[in-house]
Order: sequence, then C-alpha cells, then structure tokens
Amino acid sequence: MSRRPVLLLALVLLSSAACERLTPEQQLVHEAAEAMGGLQRVSTTAAIVLTGTGRQFNLGQDLRPGLAEQTFTVSAYERAIDVQAPRTRTTQTRTPNFSYFQGPQAQTQVQGVDGDVAYNVNPAGAATRASAAVAAERRAERLHHPLVLLRLALDDDAALLPAPLPDDRARAGERAILMQTNAGPFTLVLDGDKRPIRVESPGTNPNLGDVRLTTTFAGYAEADGLRLPTRLTTRVDDFTTGEYTVTTRVQTPASLAAPDDARAAVVPGPPVQNVLVQGLTPDVWLLAGGSHHSVAVAFRDRIVLIEAPQSEARSLAVIARARALRAGTPVTHLVLSHHHFDHSSGLRAAIAGGMTIITQAGNADFVTAMAARPFTRTPDALSASPQPLHLETVDATRTIGDGARSLVLYHLAGNPHSDTLLMAYLPKERLLVEVDAFSPGGDYHPYAANLLEHIERLKLDVDRIVPLHGAVVTMQDLVAAARPARQ
Repeated sequence: MSRRPVLLLALVLLSSAACERLTPEQQLVHEAAEAMGGLQRVSTTAAIVLTGTGRQFNLGQDLRPGLAEQTFTVSAYERAIDVQAPRTRTTQTRTPNFSYFQGPQAQTQVQGVDGDVAYNVNPAGAATRASAAVAAERRAERLHHPLVLLRLALDDDAALLPAPLPDDRARAGERAILMQTNAGPFTLVLDGDKRPIRVESPGTNPNLGDVRLTTTFAGYAEADGLRLPTRLTTRVDDFTTGEYTVTTRVQTPASLAAPDDARAAVVPGPPVQNVLVQGLTPDVWLLAGGSHHSVAVAFRDRIVLIEAPQSEARSLAVIARARALRAGTPVTHLVLSHHHFDHSSGLRAAIAGGMTIITQAGNADFVTAMAARPFTRTPDALSASPQPLHLETVDATRTIGDGARSLVLYHLAGNPHSDTLLMAYLPKERLLVEVDAFSPGGDYHPYAANLLEHIERLKLDVDRIVPLHGAVVTMQDLVAAARPARQ
C-alpha cells in the first residue's frame, strides 16, 4: 500500500475521533446517565410512573409568616411522566393536618399537562382547561425529574454550559451543568458519584416575584434496569413545599393525552375584574366580586381601603374603584388583614399607589420583605413604578378617625386561622369587617368561635358582619355558626 492511502485513512480516523470527542459538559451528562443505569437505558426509556406517599406544606398560608408547620398528608400519590414528550399526569389525595376551611376530609386532585394543554379533573370526572401560564409551569416541573432532564441533555443539539457552584459544594465533589431549554435554563447538580442530587430552575410567583425552584433527590434504588431516586423534595427558594417517598416503574401509562373536553376548551384568559359596589352606610362601601371582597371607608380627607386580595389585577381594579367613590378624596391607607397570599397579593400594588400599609405587628417583617422582592421576570406595578414602603403596625388595637367617624382595628389573638389577623369595627355604624374568621355558607366554621369570643370580650355592639368571603350577615348568624364549637 502506498503512503498516500494510509495518510488519507489516518486523517479520516482523526477527523472521526474529533467529531466524537465530547465537551466536558457532555462527558458529565454521559457519566450521569451511566450512573443512572446506562446510556442506552436512559436514552430509550419512554415513560415512568412514580407511586408513593408524602406531605405538602402550606406555602404562604401558615399560622404566622415564615412558619412551615401546617402540612397535608399525601396518599395515593401517582405521577406518570412521558420521558420523551411534554406530558404528565399527577393524581393524589391530600388530607389536612390542621384546621382547614374545607374541613378535615381528604381531597383527591388530578392535574396534568399535554403539550400546551394543562387541565384539572374534578371528583366527578369532568376536566377543565387551565391557563397557558399553568401549562408552562407544569411543563417546567416535568424537567425537575433527573431522568427527564438527562434524556433531554443527551440530544446532540442540547445547549450545555458549565455552572458555578459555591466553594464548599465544589470541594465536596459536586459538579453542575447548565442547560438551556424551551422552558428556560435548568441546572443539574451531580454528586461525587455523578448521580443527580438536585435540579434548579428560575421561576415566578405572584406574591414572591423571582424565585428559585429546586427539587432534590436521594435514596437511589434499582427500578427496572435504571437507578432512580426514591425520595424527592421540592422547594420554592428556601421554603420546602413537598416531600415524597416513591417507587418508580418503567411503564407506559394507558394514556397521557389531555381529556377531549379540556383540549376543546378555550384557553382561560385573565379574569374580568368586575368590582361591584354595595353601599353599607353613607361613606362605607363593600367592593365585591368573585370570592374575595374589600371594604372602603371614607373620612373627611381620605379613604381607607380594607383588603387588596387575590391578585395584583384584582387589587388594582379595587383601588381604582375606591378612588372613584368620592371625587377628589385620595385613597391613602390599606388595612392588610393578614399575611396569607390570597389576601396580600395586592400589597405591592397598594405600595406602588403611594398607600400606607397598616397591619398587625407580627406581619411587619413579612410586609417589608414582600416590598423588597425582585420582580424582574414578571414585572409588576411596584417594579414598574418604585415607591418607598410606608408601614404602620397594630399591636392589640388602633383607632383611625376624623372626629365624625372611627374605624377601630383589633388583633384576633389566638385565631387558629392566622395568629396575625386583624378585624375592623365601625362603632357608629355597628359594622364589623372580618375575613376568614367567619365565612357564611356551609356548616363548617372552625374559626367562628374565636371571633365571637373577641366580640364579647371587647363588648362590641355589632348589628351586621361584613365578611370578605360571602354575603353580609347578622350577629345572630355568627352566634349560630359558633355554637357547635362552644357546645
């Protein structure tokens, strides 16, 4: 053989080897796949089903800000994941381990996503379509399983970059890979044995703004030729939201397709913010609509708004309607009843509108922290128009007045719903404004007895109660609701 063909063959072999040479990040992905059962097994697995038990925590809804004590026991947990396509379905039963609005009974939930279609299935089997934002969240959540993210990282066109780690984690042998996906950037962290130990990704929260979503993995065990985690923990920033112990089967579920009625439904858009005005007395109005209400109280030189709930959009609509109640009178204060996310979603909108926040002293750090949160991924009113926080707190009681009208705020100490809950009393009108302590309707009122005890202790003369969930009722309605607990 002449030297020329030999040289050509050598060049071809060298070129082929160069093409097959892996980047350091690709090499890490291959090593992680080997640690999870082998490159071939990871690449060809079509679907998995996780079954087990766990517990979920009550993010933004606990007894006091910062607590993580209220939990739901999760049973009959099953999560089916299509490894190669954006489809999942989760079925679980949740039982509250604390005093809960809907009572102590278990609740079964079915939630899924199939491409752009997110859906929920009620106990009767009827499916409803969820918003595009929910669909995006559930597609991203699917990538928080190490097998799914690794499968995506093995694609030839996967965009992989090195990810820095704190020095102590790097010294412990951890390595990290940053992967750009259609759902955003995801960081896969491996331990010294190249097993995935967590996935991190940026996210957003209506109350918290920019957040870091993390799922950690532990307890690896054999699962049909794969080695997969048996313990999964989810977090939003530093707050643990769920802990699960699971067994994984490699199997294709009967169907992960979205139900036909959900697929055929129109994608829900932002809810229409109708604010219905009901005069309670001259210069006191109920601003109702949907499930959460507000109350506006006019004084000689200002209007005080009680509650900016549910969402920023809802609260902006309520604030605008309050400003229109009496031309030329500014809305200067927001009374924040308590810290729960469904009742503090309009906090930042009120600050952006120049309003002073009044809340129970136990909420002061919470309000300060919420006002300072970054909202760069989903800019809100406060990030668009930064304003300083003006905060006033209530210990046991505080009176707002102008000589003609008084609004007295009381701390509902010991209430089992929230330990930092305020109610508002108008002595002249004999009106009591409260939220969550008593919500008319149904036959389960776990917090009503505490509310009644405070009214009696303070010797308040109450004719009507204005719940910010439900319709205006009489004092007799509260007494009847609280009677079972007293008996």
